[in-house]
Amino acid sequence: MSDIPENDQPMPLVSHLTELRTRLLRCVAAVFLIFAGLFSFAQQIYTLVSAPLRAHLPANATMIATDVASPFLTPFKLTMIVSLFLAIPYILFQIWGFIAPGLYRHEKRVAVPLLVSSILLFYAGMAFAYFLVFPLIFGFFASATPEGVSMMTDIASYLDFVMTLFFAFGVAFEIPVAVVLLVWIGVVDVQYLRKIRPYVIIGCFVVGMVLTPPDIFSQTLLAVPMWMLFEVGVLFGGLVRKRSKEHEASDDTPDDQPPATQQ
Repeated sequence: MSDIPENDQPMPLVSHLTELRTRLLRCVAAVFLIFAGLFSFAQQIYTLVSAPLRAHLPANATMIATDVASPFLTPFKLTMIVSLFLAIPYILFQIWGFIAPGLYRHEKRVAVPLLVSSILLFYAGMAFAYFLVFPLIFGFFASATPEGVSMMTDIASYLDFVMTLFFAFGVAFEIPVAVVLLVWIGVVDVQYLRKIRPYVIIGCFVVGMVLTPPDIFSQTLLAVPMWMLFEVGVLFGGLVRKRSKEHEASDDTPDDQPPATQQ
């Protein structure tokens, strides 16, 4: 069976741009539809996100709003960000629908698992930050508060802080996908990644030191998962590269011939 997509036909540039615009509009519409459904729960969403900090506030202490509009704008902003995060699977689906017709069948076999894995790993990184890292960070900050100082965090500052960490941990958990992609496209090979493993381990602990409070426990809690995710990426990268070489060895079959340019 031919590897060329069924009904494969060249498309003019205008048609590509029109399709791209349509898919972008669908992505924007999906975000706003989710936002419309969540807006009435904006206060509850902020209460949920701020729970790790409020659990470590001193008795009778509360979070504060230093700007006049913060009590409304901060939950509004958070709800919009949550809507974007929830729409990520649909957004990636639209991106996939745009680029998939230009891929061969053997490329799709690798790209689809990578796409699904990237979504799951991003959410896993955010969950890891919320359930494990935040309690450690805020517990440390609460215990390090000088005597005579009341810990009363501004709600807007808190949102900026946790969104930065959510994004950082979500991206950090994409390490296996990044490693597999680099191996797949031939930028690096598995032997080289194994050779630089000591430097990767040191880099993981440096990142843990930057993103977490200055205590060895929380640094290790981030660095060790990053290292393990790197090892997972090296393992799967080796498998993907092996299959790619097997496919290249069979390029003389009609299934893997590139589509002929249509005049």
